[in-house]
Amino acid sequence: MKLEVPSKAPKSKELYDYQKDNIDKVFDKIENKASNYNLVFQLPTGGGKTVIFSEIARRFIREKEKKVLILTHRIELSSQTSKMLDEFGVANKVITSDVKSLDDQDEYMCFVAMVETLKNRLNDDLLDMNDISMVIIDEAHYNSFRKLFKYFQECFILGVTATPLSSNIKLPMNEIYDELLVGEPISTLIERGFLAKATTYTYDVALGGLKVGINGDYTVKSSDDLYTSNIMQDKLLSAYVEKSLGKKTLIFNNGINTSWHVYDTFKAAGYNNVRHLDNTFSKQERIEILKWFKETPDAILTSVSILTTGFDEPSVETIILNRATKSITLYYQMIGRGSRVFKNKKEFNVIDLGNNAARFGLWSAPINWKRIFKSPDYYLDNLINDEEIERQFVYDMPKEIREKFAKTEDITFKVKEEYDKAIKRGIKSKIVLDKSVEQHAQMCYENAEDVFDARDLAILLDDDIKDRIKKYSHYMIKSTKNYIMWLEEDYKRKLNTAINMKFKE
Repeated sequence: MKLEVPSKAPKSKELYDYQKDNIDKVFDKIENKASNYNLVFQLPTGGGKTVIFSEIARRFIREKEKKVLILTHRIELSSQTSKMLDEFGVANKVITSDVKSLDDQDEYMCFVAMVETLKNRLNDDLLDMNDISMVIIDEAHYNSFRKLFKYFQECFILGVTATPLSSNIKLPMNEIYDELLVGEPISTLIERGFLAKATTYTYDVALGGLKVGINGDYTVKSSDDLYTSNIMQDKLLSAYVEKSLGKKTLIFNNGINTSWHVYDTFKAAGYNNVRHLDNTFSKQERIEILKWFKETPDAILTSVSILTTGFDEPSVETIILNRATKSITLYYQMIGRGSRVFKNKKEFNVIDLGNNAARFGLWSAPINWKRIFKSPDYYLDNLINDEEIERQFVYDMPKEIREKFAKTEDITFKVKEEYDKAIKRGIKSKIVLDKSVEQHAQMCYENAEDVFDARDLAILLDDDIKDRIKKYSHYMIKSTKNYIMWLEEDYKRKLNTAINMKFKE
């Protein structure tokens, strides 16, 4: 017998052609696969995943006359999903921790719930799952949803995510999903005007002091130690002034301590249009700050974790990654917060202070999600490591230092090229550093009036010396930390000696 349920007045909501096409592809699986098939659908942040699965829910209820359950991992996402379902005319019930009774569940064909809340209701036998035929999982890469799969073994499960790579590398998504369906790539959505174009500015950051925790990402403690340093705070402020001054800017940090340091740094520099937000703030505080951020054209909001999902402020003009991450999901989530088109906004900036673009590639670059879904271990094992990234750094002498060596036309020194020459000639590689010392000594000599002035100039070459020795030590078998420190000390001694000799001559 057909289940008669009250429904909201139907509303028309315009869908883009690619969204309609993706919905048809999902229904093709629904029609031609088993009723308990597990499908995961990928679409970039900003592509309209919520719109798509809301229409899927509406159409499934209409055609199958069966109930749909939508799962989220945050209360904000549950509320947003419920509102979107309302726009599609789908009567729905949000199951929150405040809902103590579900006596009216027969009046609804669609339910929205958070994972833990639903699990508790199921354990208490407060929710009848017999008529549920489809389960839609938002942000499906989170592993908290796995604990509920046993309750829905006879349902069609549709997982939806921008990044089909499990948040737990030990629990790959291909173990619980039968197939991955890939939607439009970011580049296509940009070309068609659905997403803003990102211009990425990268700043080399030495991450040697960072440690990786049990979750596979950099620890908050080691990140705080690095990013609260004066060097990194100055680099952040300089990058902002250079690339984002006057623009609405959202800064992502790995630790609360770092974020407060960022707040203090901007305040001390005279930027009163800055606020801090983290997950210790009350709901009311969060609402007030986000309202301020929305209404302030040149606002600077420094944050931790809380705004990576469930947050949509299309007027954001710059995203600053003031952290490093090994999570490609987090990488795409953070940048995605700036990718919405808005009024005249067709482009946005990304300032990368964690070598993230070098690790994962540019945000809009092609990526083979099907290969990652099929072989996540291979993908993760072959990510470029920090040491290799830093090896590619090209030392850029600061302008104020370069001006001190204005009489020297060429200050570059190609370590690898000189090393290859030495090996090819069969001579000791030590000659590479000898040549480097000679060049630095000549630079100091021709830009100084006397030996004392030259020695002062030599001190300014400290970063250049470290960069050259780091590159040189890479080619040496013996490249321990102590050995590198000895090389630096020996280099500076030889440099001072060479400077003395030039003035004597």
